[in-house]
Amino acid sequence: MPDLTAEDAKLVTLARAARARIGAVEGAAVRDGDGRTYNAASVALASLSLTALQLAVASAVASGATKIEAAAVVTEASTLDPAGHAAVRDVSPAAPIHLAGPDATVLTTVED
Repeated sequence: MPDLTAEDAKLVTLARAARARIGAVEGAAVRDGDGRTYNAASVALASLSLTALQLAVASAVASGATKIEAAAVVTEASTLDPAGHAAVRDVSPAAPIHLAGPDATVLTTVED
């Protein structure tokens, strides 16, 4: 299990809370280059589907963020979804993305 900084552990906590708040499949949180955080849950509507990470990144960008310092996803899945991974990489090619289970245990950190 990767060691997290206090700031990255906060992202896991925010992602977990976003997921739990509405019983979503996944929750995510990102920290932008100014230290602001954005969290989101996955969305599945008839006309729109977004992963939690896509929505968190979109919220950051819509608020003026030009850099993502780090991200976290809380999910029951064992791998990071490609769409969320791509959204982070569109903004920051090397930001770490922490993947954690529902109990907040970090399973892996993706840095590519």
